[in-house]
Amino acid sequence: MQIEETELPGVLILTPRVFGDARGSFCEAWNRATLQGLGIDLDFVQDNQSISAPVGTVRGLHYQAPPHAQDKLVRVGHGAILDVAVDVRVGSPTYGRWVGVELTAGNARQLLVPKGFLHGFVTREPDTVVLYKTTDVYAPDCDGAVHFADPDLGIDWGIDPASAVLSDKDARAPRFADWTSPFTYEA
Repeated sequence: MQIEETELPGVLILTPRVFGDARGSFCEAWNRATLQGLGIDLDFVQDNQSISAPVGTVRGLHYQAPPHAQDKLVRVGHGAILDVAVDVRVGSPTYGRWVGVELTAGNARQLLVPKGFLHGFVTREPDTVVLYKTTDVYAPDCDGAVHFADPDLGIDWGIDPASAVLSDKDARAPRFADWTSPFTYEA
């Protein structure tokens, strides 16, 4: 497993070794012992899958507040996305900064998004399948969002925000300046 750091401490790109032959390919997407040996010790308790039919579907920017905050490990089973994490830990030296990583079924990359970060993605191919593990179960009372196209965040989604395919929840999400983060930075 190759691990790359991003500009945001704690947000990591994990790329498993992919073995190919005439049948196709195989990779080990997650192995607790391997990752523990590399300093990543997370207890995933839920696997999620989304299928987004149209290109330009945006899901996010989402979070789950404490006491049900989640670390997420995101990958693509089919298609392609720009996956985005935004640091929203009050007091963090990188508060409000974002990183975007292209994840595709072909590149096998995964993005590890720790607690204290907003998470979202935009699809770049039709019928994109996104799979992600979480370290806590979904808790509707802790669920929240910040508007994906907030100019204060300045995220380059690679699409015209007016053409984004959104859920009602994401379309109504508050602006970053009107939102209070439930996360604090712990150095």
